[in-house]
Amino acid sequence: MTTQVKTSNLGYPRIGANREWKKALEGYWAGRTQEEQLRAEMDRMQLGNLRKQQEAGIDLIPVGDFTYYDHVLDTAVMFGIVPPRYRYEDRPAGLDLYFAMARGNSRAAACEMTKWFNTNYHYIVPEIGDLKPVLTENKPLAAYRFAKSQAGIDGKPVVIGLYTFLKLSKGFAPSEIRSVAQRFLPVYVQLLQELEREGAAWVQIDEPAVVTGLREEDIKLLSEIYGELHSAVPGLSIMLQTYFESAEPLEALLKLPVQGIGLDFVHDSGANLEAIERLGWPKDKTLGAGVIDGRGIWRCDPDDKLALAQRLTALVPEGKLILQPSSSLLHVPVTVRSEEKLKPEVRSALAFADEKLAELALLKRALLEGRDAAGASLAETQAALAAFRKLPERSRADVAELERGLAELPDRRSPAYAERAKRQQDKWRLPLLPTTTIGSFPQTPEVRQARLKWRKGELSEEVYDGFIRRQIADSIALQENIGLDVLVHGEFERTDMVEFFGEKLDGFLFTQNGWVQSYGSRCVKPPVIYADVAFTEPMTVKESVYAQSLTKLPVKGMLTGPVTILNWSFVRDDLSRERLANQIALALRQEVLALESAGVEMIQVDEPAVREGLPLKEKDRRHYLDWAVKSFRISTNLVRDTTQIHTHMCYCEFGDMIDSISDMDADVISIETSRSHGELIASFEKMEYDKGIGLGVYDIHSPRVPSVEEMETGIDRALRVLHPEQFWINPDCGLKTRGWSETEASLRNMVAAAEDARKKARAIQP
Repeated sequence: MTTQVKTSNLGYPRIGANREWKKALEGYWAGRTQEEQLRAEMDRMQLGNLRKQQEAGIDLIPVGDFTYYDHVLDTAVMFGIVPPRYRYEDRPAGLDLYFAMARGNSRAAACEMTKWFNTNYHYIVPEIGDLKPVLTENKPLAAYRFAKSQAGIDGKPVVIGLYTFLKLSKGFAPSEIRSVAQRFLPVYVQLLQELEREGAAWVQIDEPAVVTGLREEDIKLLSEIYGELHSAVPGLSIMLQTYFESAEPLEALLKLPVQGIGLDFVHDSGANLEAIERLGWPKDKTLGAGVIDGRGIWRCDPDDKLALAQRLTALVPEGKLILQPSSSLLHVPVTVRSEEKLKPEVRSALAFADEKLAELALLKRALLEGRDAAGASLAETQAALAAFRKLPERSRADVAELERGLAELPDRRSPAYAERAKRQQDKWRLPLLPTTTIGSFPQTPEVRQARLKWRKGELSEEVYDGFIRRQIADSIALQENIGLDVLVHGEFERTDMVEFFGEKLDGFLFTQNGWVQSYGSRCVKPPVIYADVAFTEPMTVKESVYAQSLTKLPVKGMLTGPVTILNWSFVRDDLSRERLANQIALALRQEVLALESAGVEMIQVDEPAVREGLPLKEKDRRHYLDWAVKSFRISTNLVRDTTQIHTHMCYCEFGDMIDSISDMDADVISIETSRSHGELIASFEKMEYDKGIGLGVYDIHSPRVPSVEEMETGIDRALRVLHPEQFWINPDCGLKTRGWSETEASLRNMVAAAEDARKKARAIQP
């Protein structure tokens, strides 16, 4: 039995148990509160988070993980990495500049936003270019001082590692990364030296980029970075923290001059444990063992985790083991305590952030005092998991029968796209460069209040349906007035593009307060797939048919695709993700066919999350893409050739998967390109894409209204590599989060830009 083991956390949810963080930010942006009030409220929330971890008995509590928007943006601003368009001078950046980089302002477009590795969180992409880094403000030091003075906590400062920061940044060629790193090393040294002088014992340097694969030049760069940092701060213990996958080659990381290495033992497919058993663990290093799932919501099997921890204690020198989550708890909701409406068998099987901290404490107790000391708690957990696993809806014979039938179904649509495109154009007679939107229109307070009253029973079904029909009618009329060519019904009846479908399919459940941060103040409440997924009845036909009845222009039916529903949900952990995607696809196929039968023959099946689910290891990506693409085709491959299938993807780097996008066999795809400033267009300079495509011409996540000229620039760039007959013009994403005035102004500018582009295209066509 070990006598020394500690617990640590890697990061805590920022948003608050009741989304207080979101409300504070949006109140400030709306002008309802002043900066002083915002800062006071943020301090209160930060202190509350620290005290909760303190009360849970966590030995090493992270500080510096709290942010006003995004931790990567914090790092960029801290080092003065502010694009020149913001007219910034070296000094601590004020909140207006900070939020302008995230959201844009009247003078400058926002910075690019993309996914944080393979999670549902978005970060703001640093734009380095020729900028010289300067430590304008030591944010980890300020957080360390705050924790110590306000809560008596000797915290563990959290810093994004230089290697990862550069891998996530843009504005320089990959071959220049070593020279750029040399520019940044002095400010990293300064930051750590100030922490060392302040008395910090440990600092957590997050380097998740190392799990994506290390080449010889990467290993050399890491050795140079950490060699210099170690020489500069010999009295500071550095925990080089990895997560989301196995750290390979581990032998290279073990040679780095750091005092500890944090490894993920949940999402590594067993590779980290195998490597330690093969290589041994150095006597001079501490192992931060990520044994509790930092991304999933299910209670851990205590016997499995205790067995793993005991194996690690046999491999790691006494006093060198720290138990911790596999990643920051940013990716899970705050607490299960408020989930009062779930059936007991499900509720007792859940563990959110606070419960995961309790799991760490229980595991530590069992290791230090023996299993018998924690026997009652361990037995209660095992009984709860056993009751959950026996639920009959987790093993449905009808769903299994549908899955077996997949082998007999056609894999692709027939005929091939080139022939379908001719028949679809004969049917629809769309103009050159057709305009459309991605699906949703603004969810005003009036819409949200009506839906809330309906859910509470304060509005009857008939009254609520009438309200939604009026919203649809108004949006159809507005789209016709603006001059759009293909319309949408606006999705006013939907809270969230995944939650809406989960509520109407079997196999899902919904929490009351299971919110997580997606980007900025945008929080989502992911559905929970806890059982087999099955179709019950049509989900979107009523609203789509009504919208189509109001206009002679085509109206798209709007669905969320199987992989996005999967990736944007918390999923059961006893089935493969491939099998779950196929279950969802089979259910969605019935909805697609129901829409087609009802006369809705343009159908958009959105898959914005395909790219974010891409495995971090290159060797695993082909298999994932194969089944992800297949699940999309399962949803859509039985429609008639004249039925036009659209899809949409956003906020990811798609250049390395264009072939798979084409293989989805959608007739039209729309892809976000506005925040990446058209960089994706370069992919089409290297390959010929043969299907319909819309590259989003303006950023809907910023409140600014782009000019006609700005959108024309993007259109002109795209038409250098795409034929006008295949190009669609649309915003880069849905418009749910925007206001009506900016939405209408932006769409009118977009239609004007499209008309100008048509005139240019006609002028040069033979």
